[in-house]
Amino acid sequence: MRIAFVSSVAPIAPSPVASRRLYVETLGLPLVEHDTSGYASSEEVDGVRHLGVWPLEQAAEACFGRSTWPEGRPVPQASIEFEVEREGDVAPAVEELRAAGHDVLHDARMEPWGQTVARLQSPEGLIVGISYAPWMHDG
Repeated sequence: MRIAFVSSVAPIAPSPVASRRLYVETLGLPLVEHDTSGYASSEEVDGVRHLGVWPLEQAAEACFGRSTWPEGRPVPQASIEFEVEREGDVAPAVEELRAAGHDVLHDARMEPWGQTVARLQSPEGLIVGISYAPWMHDG
């Protein structure tokens, strides 16, 4: 697998309101909620292509199809996504991760916003995405 760049970093927030107070009100980051989901993000922070505050409920839904994080699994504090060079590289990356003994949370899939992503949980408890977002690539 060849990683092209880090595409996204997001603290995972059990309390999105408290987290937004820190990141937006205190630190002054230009995070914006684009809908009523509670996810706030920006692509205007130097050093990262996408910075978000991801509600834990949404992370659970994205990884497990339910609104609560499963008992017995470490509750993640953040997610990081690594971008591959081509959309077709995500599924083979999943197989490589499995072959190396990593517990993949879900296979490669196309999200409604056009990103192809698969996720696993790292030994530290982070949600790690292997993704391809077409708008983050030149040409």
